[in-house]
Amino acid sequence: MPDFRLPDLGEGLTDGEIVSWLVAVGDPVVVDQPVVEVETAKAVVEVPCPYGGVVTARHGEPGQRLAVGSVLLSVAGDGAGGAAAQGEPVAAEAAAAQPDSAEYSGNVLVGYGTSQQNRRRRRVAHGAAPVAPVAEKPSPAAESAKLAPAVISPLVRRLARDNGVALDAVEGSGPGGVIRRADVEREIAARAPRPARAAGPWTDPAHASPERGKRIPLTGVRGVAARKFATSRREIPEATVWVDVDATELVRVRAALPTVSLLGLLARFTALGLRRFPELNSRVEGDEVVLLDEVNLGFAAQTDRGLVVPVVRGAHALTATGLTERLRDLTASAREGRLSASDLTGGTFTLNNYGVFGVDGSAAIINHPEVAILGIGRIADRPWAHEGQLALREVAQLTLSFDHRVCDGGVAGGFLRYVADLVENPVGLLADV
Repeated sequence: MPDFRLPDLGEGLTDGEIVSWLVAVGDPVVVDQPVVEVETAKAVVEVPCPYGGVVTARHGEPGQRLAVGSVLLSVAGDGAGGAAAQGEPVAAEAAAAQPDSAEYSGNVLVGYGTSQQNRRRRRVAHGAAPVAPVAEKPSPAAESAKLAPAVISPLVRRLARDNGVALDAVEGSGPGGVIRRADVEREIAARAPRPARAAGPWTDPAHASPERGKRIPLTGVRGVAARKFATSRREIPEATVWVDVDATELVRVRAALPTVSLLGLLARFTALGLRRFPELNSRVEGDEVVLLDEVNLGFAAQTDRGLVVPVVRGAHALTATGLTERLRDLTASAREGRLSASDLTGGTFTLNNYGVFGVDGSAAIINHPEVAILGIGRIADRPWAHEGQLALREVAQLTLSFDHRVCDGGVAGGFLRYVADLVENPVGLLADV
């Protein structure tokens, strides 16, 4: 009876929290079937099991945090069961119907899965037959899973758990009664105690209760971001340069290309700039600066769980259209909590569009261990000298924060000016879109 252990969850991640089980004891599973939702410090991911057989035990409950390497699931394929040893029943008939040993596809890394070739080879080698159905009488765990309320996402389930809301008491407003985030928030608001009326018009802060206020744990995404920000400020001698740019032509080109976003165009300009100034696409390792071959472009995305930085791998090889598609897909996955560990690691440079918050500029913190971050502020109408005349133009500010160990102001300024020139004159890149 093999045990499936919590696999490597990605760069810098050593544990994960069980959000919900997707299988019950006694259920048959096929190779690489998702069996549990686990929340890491970066995303909620579905973990596939590399074994095929019958579930004999689940190790851990929703809300429990497990270290990488801890046993997640026990799967039987020889009918020996082992359920009694684990303390949970399993249908003996279903277990006996499995091959002599549980089917296996190989090691699983969250976000990567296992190859079709490996699965095909092992199934032929073991002569795997279709998984037999579970016994007619379902296990108590399976019955309880069927009765569990439908929830639109793991994030909603966690919101309910963190606020002590029982989901079976929440009326869902989604299709078929699916519980949405708004339903849980409504229930939380209804339970919140109303503030007591003050005895008088004045309140002395010296006599205020020290227990008042809200505490927000620096865990999960917030914790990872906090540690990265602190490490960046502690280790990187940071400098910042900025320039105002006339983005009127950029906005006009964007309007003529419905399949391309402004961020997609900026991502393309950034990738081209990094090819010309490779010092900004590097790492500091000990006493060496390592110039990297590929541009893996991260971009800041604001979600309900906090700030995350998904990564577009091989951005230097993509057109503005291709970059736009990847940016949209990753943004949607980030907001739904569906990013894998591979989507959040390996970045070499970060692009930050803080203009969506209505601000003009920002000296952004470098995403350690990268060495630079480029930001763009809002595009707004401003008076601007254009062709010898004062005119109203659409102007934005570009800001580059960089690690002064890898380059000086000449390189940083050259990169920023190169990107600024592309923003002001993007027509030359239309054939590349």
